[in-house]
Amino acid sequence: MKHWLWLAAFVAACALVPLFGNNYALRLATIMCLYAGLALSWNFIGGMAGYPSFATAAFFGLGAYVSAVLQAKGVPFVAAWAAAGFAATIFAALIGMAILHLKGHYFAIASLAVVEVLREVVNTAEGLTGGGMGINIPLQGMSADVQARLFFFVMLTMTVVLLAATIIVSTSKLGFGLRCISQNEDAADILGINTTFYKVAAFSLSAFGVAIIGAIYASWVQYIEPPDVFDILYSVKPLVMVLLGGLGTIFGPVIGAVLYLALEELVWRNFLTVHAAVLGALIVALVLFLPNGVGAMFRQWRKRPAVQS
Repeated sequence: MKHWLWLAAFVAACALVPLFGNNYALRLATIMCLYAGLALSWNFIGGMAGYPSFATAAFFGLGAYVSAVLQAKGVPFVAAWAAAGFAATIFAALIGMAILHLKGHYFAIASLAVVEVLREVVNTAEGLTGGGMGINIPLQGMSADVQARLFFFVMLTMTVVLLAATIIVSTSKLGFGLRCISQNEDAADILGINTTFYKVAAFSLSAFGVAIIGAIYASWVQYIEPPDVFDILYSVKPLVMVLLGGLGTIFGPVIGAVLYLALEELVWRNFLTVHAAVLGALIVALVLFLPNGVGAMFRQWRKRPAVQS
């Protein structure tokens, strides 16, 4: 019940942004929901199962292109988003059965290769995807202000759905099995846990959330190209956010997304010419000095005994 109450408070706080914030605040809130959704999705396979996946950019780009191609052919955007999530889930299940027997850096390299393979496929399929020239998404026929609010609430809804899924999974048999796999996969296998099924389920669930967010992003920006949606940063950023907030936790990915966006905006404002280097140094320092995330630091602070006079 505590988790659901926190979820309700999060929704209420975000829903107030269009009422009291300007267009800049609305844009930041939309990006924050996008980041939080990516981090929550990655947390299923990377945080709960302990498999360092770098395939997030592959699922993001796949969802964006499936949705864009369908919308270009006249499919309504909501149906195109759903189709993108379904396609990525099937793709992740097939790829997962092939690479999830690998562990550690071997799995990380294999998942990273998926990104490059999909990027090359999209680049060469010019008749369908536009190749390197990219593809335009049809306009929604609404004003800029209405469209900005629409995509904010859509991103927020997707984040809430993924947060609710995280709460359900973490308290279910699937979450228990994933935590067992993360701690000792061989022991979990001996105890009778179907580790292959659990890992493929987490990988597919992660792909589903990322693909729909990628599809929504494509409709939001109205033009995509392979270097944009298959950017490796979409694989790195969610990992960093989850590390900042706390691996395998429920609200840690959201906290990490807020922190990462705040750092990103702060660095952009004050260190424009060297923002990438400064942001990278700050992230490395935070990860080194807060290996369990800010959530663990807060819990330790709360448990600290009070000083008696």
